[in-house]
Amino acid sequence: MTTCLPIKKEKSYEQKIAWVYLLNLGFYFIPLYFMDEQWLKIFFAIALLIPFVVGYFWAYSSTKEHAFKPILLMLSIAIVSGFLTSGAMSLFSFCCFFIGFFYSLRTAILSYIGISLLLFAINIIVGYSGYFFTFYGMGICLGVGVFGIVEQNRQRIKRQQKQSKDEISHLATALERERIARDLHDVMGHHLASIALKTELADKLISAGKTDMAQQQINQVSQITRDCLSQIRQTVTNYKHQGLSQTLNTLSQTLRDKSIEVNIEGQWPTLNNLTESQLCLMLTELVNNTVKHSKADQCTIAFQSTPQSMVVSYIENSAVDTLIKGNGLNGITERAALLDAKVQYQLGPHFTVTITLPVTETQ
Repeated sequence: MTTCLPIKKEKSYEQKIAWVYLLNLGFYFIPLYFMDEQWLKIFFAIALLIPFVVGYFWAYSSTKEHAFKPILLMLSIAIVSGFLTSGAMSLFSFCCFFIGFFYSLRTAILSYIGISLLLFAINIIVGYSGYFFTFYGMGICLGVGVFGIVEQNRQRIKRQQKQSKDEISHLATALERERIARDLHDVMGHHLASIALKTELADKLISAGKTDMAQQQINQVSQITRDCLSQIRQTVTNYKHQGLSQTLNTLSQTLRDKSIEVNIEGQWPTLNNLTESQLCLMLTELVNNTVKHSKADQCTIAFQSTPQSMVVSYIENSAVDTLIKGNGLNGITERAALLDAKVQYQLGPHFTVTITLPVTETQ
């Protein structure tokens, strides 16, 4: 496969944007700004954020069975921070989010009650004025915890939809296999029965000394065999050739499954089977390359037609530093040569592959 970008371990969309929610730690720093000349407290309060952030990303990549470990780490740091700064209430909110995300509603409610008591105890021990640490903390924890519960339900629905989609795909595959078996039976069954009948008749005619009539039956067997072979080849060709429209639908869904936005622009003329099948294979190679190696989150496939040619542009909204032609790009070049087409590459600011196909009268 083409290697245009370094291969990295695939991350989910949620893991890619996990750092964004750390912006909420800005509330943690506000009280530190007003801690005049309490440098030791400020130093330790900031230092505690290092293991907290480690626990945060650990929780993001954890499963339900192991999520309690990073949550306990984050909760411990939040408790210690509560004795240093009132901004620690924001750390408790992160804990509530992950509890709501990973565990049942009952567990989330009991945990929220427990964290509320912790906030109240820290408020009493430290002596924060007006119990604002307790009540503000409870409000923030409740809101973020509910958001965690909502996110858990959203992820569950997403998994159910994917499972349903997989089941539909498997059912479609099974139906397609049945259709292929039925088509082959219809194509070959009648012909094979006729061949068996005529060869048996020819054998009897030879035994009766009627060689001329036997020869006629053998000639008919030969013709039936050629017709059968032709129909089988046509059937197999129809199976292999999906068509450009169906291929674009399949490739678009593949990209969307990887959280990549897809835009199809323009129209294309009627193409002969060879041109259409080779173009489908080239686009498939490009999509596979995007899924495996690209950092793009948007992809455009644009068609432009003139009386003499058709231009297909495949555009990713990310640049490529170095283009290394592997099997994929070499395969695209070979398929283009078969069609007398031209392939051009543009590395930046957007990686673009332009395929110029000649349009003949037969198309």
